[in-house]
Amino acid sequence: MQKKNTTVHLLILDPSQNDAEVLVSLLRNSGRATRAHRVTSEEDLEEALRTSHWDLMLARDLDDQAVSPDAALALIKRLDKDIPFILLTTEFNRERSVQVMKAGAQATVPGDYNDLIILTVNRELDSLAARHQRRVLESHLRESEQRCQLLLESSKDAIAYINDGMHIYANQSYMDFFGYDDIDDMICVPILDTLAPESHGDYKEFMKAFAEHKEDGMALNCIAKRSDGNELNIVMKVSAATYDGEPCTQIVVQPEQNNAELEEKLKQISTQDLLTGLYNRQHLMDELGHAIVRAGETNQTGGLAYIALDHFVQVRGQLGIAGADLMLGDVANLLRDKVEEGMTLARSSDDAFCLLALPCQETRMAEICESIRKAIEDHLFEISGKTIQLTVSIGIAAITENAPKAPDVLGRAHMASAEVRKLDGHEGGNGVVVYNPAKYESLNDSNSVEAIQKALDEDRFRLLFQPIINLRGEGEEHYEAFVRMLDKDGEEVSPYDFLPPSGPSDMASKIDRWVILQTIKHLASHRSKGHDTRLFLNVTGETIQDKTFTAWLSVALKAVRLPGDSLIFQLREGDANNYMKQAREFAKSLRELHCKLSISQFGCALNPFNTLKHVDVDYVKIDGSFTEEIQKNEDVREEVKEMVSALQKNGKLTIIPLVENASVLATLWQAGVNYIQGYYLQAPVPEMDYDFGDQ
Repeated sequence: MQKKNTTVHLLILDPSQNDAEVLVSLLRNSGRATRAHRVTSEEDLEEALRTSHWDLMLARDLDDQAVSPDAALALIKRLDKDIPFILLTTEFNRERSVQVMKAGAQATVPGDYNDLIILTVNRELDSLAARHQRRVLESHLRESEQRCQLLLESSKDAIAYINDGMHIYANQSYMDFFGYDDIDDMICVPILDTLAPESHGDYKEFMKAFAEHKEDGMALNCIAKRSDGNELNIVMKVSAATYDGEPCTQIVVQPEQNNAELEEKLKQISTQDLLTGLYNRQHLMDELGHAIVRAGETNQTGGLAYIALDHFVQVRGQLGIAGADLMLGDVANLLRDKVEEGMTLARSSDDAFCLLALPCQETRMAEICESIRKAIEDHLFEISGKTIQLTVSIGIAAITENAPKAPDVLGRAHMASAEVRKLDGHEGGNGVVVYNPAKYESLNDSNSVEAIQKALDEDRFRLLFQPIINLRGEGEEHYEAFVRMLDKDGEEVSPYDFLPPSGPSDMASKIDRWVILQTIKHLASHRSKGHDTRLFLNVTGETIQDKTFTAWLSVALKAVRLPGDSLIFQLREGDANNYMKQAREFAKSLRELHCKLSISQFGCALNPFNTLKHVDVDYVKIDGSFTEEIQKNEDVREEVKEMVSALQKNGKLTIIPLVENASVLATLWQAGVNYIQGYYLQAPVPEMDYDFGDQ
């Protein structure tokens, strides 16, 4: 899945620049950093396709265009570019949709359905990212196969691959072991021809068991027959493999030694938790990985249960370490009695056990876990003369063909277990919860406003400050203020992320006012200690349109006796373009209060300098996507230099955000950038405590 902070390089086919800007803003407001180019001719499109990388094309299905959508799509296909193509239609037309999708388009969407456009764009970008990842993985697989082939050929172990009982590959050590000089003599020789007749029956039974259990590393002690007729006792180990893309069985042959019992004991120790006798975490993760693979191959459903002991720290304090160990042993024995055959029971941490089952329906796993929960709740643990009662919080994560990697599945089960303890608003535990992916992947827009209002009412908003440094070392003190909201799980999130990507919302302006009121109080207190600090404050499109805002701000500034020039209000480029007239009036009214202005995310609009002709600002913060690409792409480096030069000629001070390391500083210095901001200097923190003197 494509990360949302990855810059989307967008091609737009639209006769109207204003409508094209709306599409760019729509993607940006949905959380997609976007850099766009509007196609003006077929030659322009071909040059863009040949010289740059693009992630997506949005095309209006209109007649009065320099390039028709069909011609644009045909050109993309002719140049063999993997660029998702979405046609924006005036109304749904089945015949037209079928026609354009047969030609290679990914989707057709009515052009005025913003929510549907965003969903379709997200789907196609995720699919594109998956295709890119698949191509990278295929390349890595080919390299790995080549390395494996070299290792096989140079290995001192006797290794061969068999399919349907016939040799299809053997390395030199294997041929030497059985007395063959040429690989052609070995290929297609039945494996039974390399075994003594008395071992044929054992081998057939052994391979039948391997086919049923698919347990890699299974071993058979048998008698080998060399090409010269000599026989010797061997150990044959088998595992599942692929060769030339076909499934087969790998066999490793070694002379028999009397250490089979020792090897079995070592294997048991390596997979066992010594305290409880259950499997350990490493074995659990290995089995979980295999289960996820099987679920994908066979469409089976399974489950992983995370069984956490409630209040374990307090119980261990009562019993001591030795007593707690005895109790864990008793819990393990109780769990063994409740687990069905074929399930994997393991101790995953000091106070948690895991139960893995495949196949196993979710309802059946929940029933088993409920019986475990009740059995532990009803059991009285007698430890060193003390009677202890325990409860457990059990979280269940399903294993399906769509399951993520093993650590993520374990994380899901752990998250569900933690949720048990938060039910009814207390840390009680003693329950069973099944993880619901949909609950964590998205927040329903219908309750997002309620969630933000509740957070405001419960004072779950936090302010953070990040320094902005003058690259020329002039000692100014600037910070940007950020707001974070604590969600119901206590995690920090941006409240703006809870708002729908399009459509009006009074809640955005309500958040803006809360942030501004709190930050100016904080700033007034900070400046009273002798600091000449200025703050960048972000405002949304809703505040730009709010005609009562500047009157409210004037009262707030007078109340804390804060000069207006200590505040720099920052508008997003997309909002300034969408509400150009209101943004111009907003800027004028703020200047009457002596406040300064900044525009952020600059450079992503189709004609970014046009915005500055209408909205007078003092600072320009160039979009963070340029910072990411400036270190990788010489063309972007030159583009940033030209942009900075043009801005400074117009009297604008430039800021580069997202500076993560020192390696980019030389480039920014040479480009003439005025200010930098990012984690290289300091992460956003609750206090304005950065030492600007060190710079």
